[in-house]
Amino acid sequence: MIVLVTGTVGLDKRSYLQQAEKICRANGHDFELVHIGDLMYKELPDIASGRILDLPLTTLKSVRRSVFKDVIQKAKCGQHLIINTHATFRWKHGLHPAIDFEQLAQLDSDIYINIIDNVDVQYARMVQEHEVNHSLKDLLVWREEEMLATELLRDGCQLTRCKEKQPASVYQLPLGEDNNTAEMFYRLICEQHLTKAYIGFPMSHVQKLPGVLADIKHFSTEIAKHMIVFDPKDVEEMVLYLRALEASQKGERYIEVAVQQDVMRFDVAEILQVSGDIQAQIYARDFMLIDYADIIISYVPQLPDGRPAISSGVERELQHAHEMAKEVYVIWEPDVVPSPFVTNTATKVFKDVAEALAYFNKCGHITF
Repeated sequence: MIVLVTGTVGLDKRSYLQQAEKICRANGHDFELVHIGDLMYKELPDIASGRILDLPLTTLKSVRRSVFKDVIQKAKCGQHLIINTHATFRWKHGLHPAIDFEQLAQLDSDIYINIIDNVDVQYARMVQEHEVNHSLKDLLVWREEEMLATELLRDGCQLTRCKEKQPASVYQLPLGEDNNTAEMFYRLICEQHLTKAYIGFPMSHVQKLPGVLADIKHFSTEIAKHMIVFDPKDVEEMVLYLRALEASQKGERYIEVAVQQDVMRFDVAEILQVSGDIQAQIYARDFMLIDYADIIISYVPQLPDGRPAISSGVERELQHAHEMAKEVYVIWEPDVVPSPFVTNTATKVFKDVAEALAYFNKCGHITF
């Protein structure tokens, strides 16, 4: 199996993929992790670390082609590979591709995974590790470009893929807090028989309710024990926007955010300028994750006053999944009767997590 992993500069892909590789090996799957950047530096030993992208584009293309020849040969010999690379660069040369379609068609990857992270975390890494200045807007746009390029690459390579092989898959996968999605990375490539579930739940308006947050944590943890879970909270940029909005209303020009074991100062006006990008990407990304999934499971906890903790976002996700002919399940814990906007889109409604898991076990979505 060949897994091609893309993602912009400024992500901690290396340690994440090392962790994923260890999980694969611990479960008996012998993958070799290949870092294209490392191989390119070996071809150019005189280039200082972090400066290879400053080279002329013709040089970069030539070195990359040389490196990929060896990787393609490994793939042809039947080795299982996880290949860490990029699809695009936004650097001193402007936007330019980081791929060679002809070679990647020869590589014939089985799965394409585009890794992403919170924009504030990525911004911090760019400031700490690179000299090229990127604004929050640059990074948000680059992230969309990287995902689009990855999808187009998969689509293009699919045209030359042997018809006897399964179609190649493509996913956008957040790193998650402390790289906590590495287990899901392993499941996506090695346990594809597992049910893929998108989990929905209220987020923004329950942040100051520790009891409700604990209930949501219990729900997501229990589902993740048995399924491949796409969790929208693995990217939490709405919190950055809400903090900036609150600071703006107080007349404050900056906010300080703890990222990368450091405290970064962000310009409130800059965050508010990209608020439309943040919200649009949340909307598009959540629907994309629903499209990846076999089923959607929405959790509606009860607020301290007895009301259901349901947001317009959860209702919209239910409607989208219903329109996509997905199996839609709702765990409704409040004592009040759910509205028709819930029941009319749901395949089945459960009273708690335990009842849902028992049903999923009975119908074959999970196995205890």
